[in-house]
Amino acid sequence: MGGRPMFVLAEDTERTQGRDAQSSNISAGKAVSEAVRTTLGPRGMDKMLVTDTGDVTITNDGATILGTMDIEHPAAQMIVEVAEAQEDEVGDGTTTAAVLAGELLSKAEDLLDDDVHPTTIVEGYAQARDIAVEAIDGLVLDDELDDDLLRDVAESSMTGKGTGDVTTEKLADAVVRAVRHVEGDEGVVRDNVRVHTQTGASSSATELVEGVISDAEAVHANMPGEVGDATIAVVDEKFGVRETEIDAEYNVESVDQLTAAVDAEDRELREYADALSEAGVDVVFSTDSIEDRAGAYLADAGVLAFENVDDDEAKAIASATGAGRTSKVADIEDADLGEAETVRVRTFGDDDLAFVEGGAAAEAVTMLIRGGTDHVVDELDRALEDALDVVTAALDTGGVVPGAGATEIAVANRVREESASVEGRRQLAVEAFADAVDVLPRTLAENTGMDPIDGLVDLRAGNEGEEGRAGIIAEGEHGEVGDPVEAGVLDPAAVKREAVESATEAATMIARIDDVIAAE
Repeated sequence: MGGRPMFVLAEDTERTQGRDAQSSNISAGKAVSEAVRTTLGPRGMDKMLVTDTGDVTITNDGATILGTMDIEHPAAQMIVEVAEAQEDEVGDGTTTAAVLAGELLSKAEDLLDDDVHPTTIVEGYAQARDIAVEAIDGLVLDDELDDDLLRDVAESSMTGKGTGDVTTEKLADAVVRAVRHVEGDEGVVRDNVRVHTQTGASSSATELVEGVISDAEAVHANMPGEVGDATIAVVDEKFGVRETEIDAEYNVESVDQLTAAVDAEDRELREYADALSEAGVDVVFSTDSIEDRAGAYLADAGVLAFENVDDDEAKAIASATGAGRTSKVADIEDADLGEAETVRVRTFGDDDLAFVEGGAAAEAVTMLIRGGTDHVVDELDRALEDALDVVTAALDTGGVVPGAGATEIAVANRVREESASVEGRRQLAVEAFADAVDVLPRTLAENTGMDPIDGLVDLRAGNEGEEGRAGIIAEGEHGEVGDPVEAGVLDPAAVKREAVESATEAATMIARIDDVIAAE
């Protein structure tokens, strides 16, 4: 090349290589992890997230925090993906996964400083992950997953998540009843549990409705407010005068012609009410609009009608009542109709909600969440969604383990014991993995007001021996070391497994990157 440099990339391309690239990526991942670390546990703090448009979100839910933050760094975005994967798979433990991923990166950085090759770190972390998952499986309680145990799981998930003035015991009971309602021979049908939020009352007014709730409003004031033993139709049709596909003008030269045109429209609109009445329909939900005159005819026929129903709500109503969805009122058959014990309209402040209860299929349930402000309702919504997910995970994917940091201490101890049998420098990575897992109970202790070092020492002492079991129990203003099972602090084993696996995957992926090139 005659000693001249050859540019493969454009001259202004940004590129970071080697140790600088590793350091930059690891620092970004650690920064994101630290952003949610103080929210971990029952005494975790909240974050206020403010968008550029002024929207405010107050929460300590890890997935919400990371998903709302405006993160641009690609490595930091991988930590966000860890939280998203955790949320999608098991519904809770997002903060745990993010914090663990950050600590694994921190330990990897120390190993890199000691000239341990990234591939060695990756192999050691993978081996430690397998040991950790096996240890979690060994900690699963043999107790039967009865309602009392599931209530403990739900309550453990919700504690510290802004449940307002309502006790977590009441919410946990509602969560368990909801999940049990949709549990079948093949497991829990999680999609049949819906959550509906409504501001205007204290959170103690939260209730479980055996059915579906819709925001749709009745189209006419003279329609009945409640229908018992209702026959229901779900229609994807606009209740109005049919329109031509071409532009046309009509010249009206007399009053008789005008009257005839109006009468023709009335007959067409009346046909909707007549067809529904002949089919025996008491209540109709339309995903399209219903013209005022058509609504008046439906009211005269005693039919309760709702318009512009959300597509997801229409699907839920159809599923809960056993109805089929039809595109034409005139084509309704008996097989298209559903049934419900009651369809009623309830008023909450300025809003009306339609309650479809006791459907023929009787599968769907809805948790009606109440709260004095939008912020309270939103946080309560997130807490209940997590609780529903963890109870489902406990039933569907393999039991529960002690919470409050006890499982993490046992896992870290197991990984350290097994590290002695690992040859070469991978042993350093396995030991580093165990140290990284310790960050979770240490953070729990710190967030409950305990000295983190003393708390970690006491936890290790309490978990010695085959029967040893101790965790950080939040009591009053400070935490204390105690038996989490006796205290009713339990977590699904699936949440722990997913956190370990997703955090390890993200940390090893970031640690292997040694070149960052700006691409088109």
